[in-house]
Amino acid sequence: MAQIKTFKDLQVWQKSHQLTLEIYHTTKNFPAEEKFGLTSQIRRAAISVASNIVEGFKRTSIKDSLNFYSIANSSLEELKYQLLLSRDLHFISDNDFNRVQYLAEEVGKLLYRWTQSSKKLLIS
Repeated sequence: MAQIKTFKDLQVWQKSHQLTLEIYHTTKNFPAEEKFGLTSQIRRAAISVASNIVEGFKRTSIKDSLNFYSIANSSLEELKYQLLLSRDLHFISDNDFNRVQYLAEEVGKLLYRWTQSSKKLLIS
């Protein structure tokens, strides 16, 4: 197992970064009137997931880290809803929705595992 030196070494961050890039690609053709609405909101939620993982990783207190991972998880859930809304408004196709939703679920699983392993450090 490779040593984790920076946030870039975290699999959960790598996958959340990939999700953010996919969100930008997926939302580039949203209606122009949504530029400051749903387009902006969904992109900010995706950025928040990766950013809070980074900030949590750099915290010196496990308790502080867990707080940021919790915020990342909340942002991920917000993003999942916004994807659903985007599909239901026909801003994205079912195929795009399924692809990005699957990636979001992967991030959620990795974030859960990372949070659980961090909690073990708090207990020990």
